[in-house]
Amino acid sequence: MLDIRQLRENPEGIQARLQTRGGESWRLVDEVLACDERRRAGETEKQTLQGERNRLSKDIGAMKKEGKDSSELEATVRGIGERIKTIGEEADAAEAGQSQTLLQIPNLPHPGCPVGSDETANPIVRDWGQKPEFTFAPRDHVEIGTRLGLFDFEAGTKISSGGFVVFTGVGAKLERALIQFLLDLHTEFHGYDEVAPPHIINRDCMFGTGQLPKFEDDMYGLEENAFFLAPTAEVPVTNLYREMILKESDLPVKVAAYTPCFRREAGSAGRESRGLIRMHQFDKVELVNIVHPDHSFAQLETLTAEAEAVLQRLGLHYRTIELCTGDLGFSSSKTYDIEVWAPGHGAYLEVSSCSNFVDYQARRMRLRFKDADGNNRFCHTLNGSGTALPRLYVSLLETYQQEDGTVRVPEALVPYLKRDVIG
Repeated sequence: MLDIRQLRENPEGIQARLQTRGGESWRLVDEVLACDERRRAGETEKQTLQGERNRLSKDIGAMKKEGKDSSELEATVRGIGERIKTIGEEADAAEAGQSQTLLQIPNLPHPGCPVGSDETANPIVRDWGQKPEFTFAPRDHVEIGTRLGLFDFEAGTKISSGGFVVFTGVGAKLERALIQFLLDLHTEFHGYDEVAPPHIINRDCMFGTGQLPKFEDDMYGLEENAFFLAPTAEVPVTNLYREMILKESDLPVKVAAYTPCFRREAGSAGRESRGLIRMHQFDKVELVNIVHPDHSFAQLETLTAEAEAVLQRLGLHYRTIELCTGDLGFSSSKTYDIEVWAPGHGAYLEVSSCSNFVDYQARRMRLRFKDADGNNRFCHTLNGSGTALPRLYVSLLETYQQEDGTVRVPEALVPYLKRDVIG
């Protein structure tokens, strides 16, 4: 969440930055400050009344020692006590309102973010490799995979519903090979520690990383939404450090995790969803960084390069774009999306989103570090997909397809799949 001190000191500036996101979230700043003013005024009055009550209580004690009637003062003290209780309840309500409203305000875009209303304003930062050329009309992954028996959408629907798939035979082995390849790359070459977190997560964790309250309808809730299926490993991995105070020497923390991810994809009607492109359950390797505030934007560049390395090792053409203010995720201050080329679709598909949340998540989960002067400061958190598998799988099949219907296996995957051709 945002720092309430920022809102007090520069409300107009905060509102102006929020307005670049679009929507009405900037209006919530006034609501937060109104609650804050009521709370602070209540606390001030409460302290004044407590002082008055203490003074009168001493007077009552003195009067009783002298044998004087103190009933009138005692009635006054009781009235003050009732007023203190009322003020306390009002201040608590104002504080709760302030906290709830703060949770609904997204992060501030980095001042250098391109300003725009939607994805059409996202500039291309760089690209890598070339689009593959074919001597035949390239097929899409659904046709390729169906012919080779790599996956079965009907079986996924039979077992669960639409938006689920069963990987079969070599298709299942390819999925497993990709997961192992990604984990090995990031742990052996990029310095990540691997964890295997739970896939069922409580509400506190969802609030900590910013999935709640905004995205509740997009997640699978369990037991009256007391728990949720993990929408991304970002949630459990970042929350491993919730309410911790790290040593400055511990930073940066770099953790990688594989999990299946579960999303309802609410509001995605009309978007590309053929085959594996938009699933309710999909595999992903996530990269989480916890860093010193002075280094977080430099670390974002490193994190993005680590995600790009996946596609470079697999020989897949991609481009990296920077998200404009209107396309930023709720908790992000700055984000790069990496889009891989899928020749069968004739389109770029997002396979990774790398974001710097600055101290937005850390404030929610009270994640701090002790600096050299002994002060507790909020960490900065980052995360990136390293990468999501379904669209990586799509690009692999479509990029390395051959005219006879087989698929070449990129060299980096051969040791994992133990074959150089599928089919």
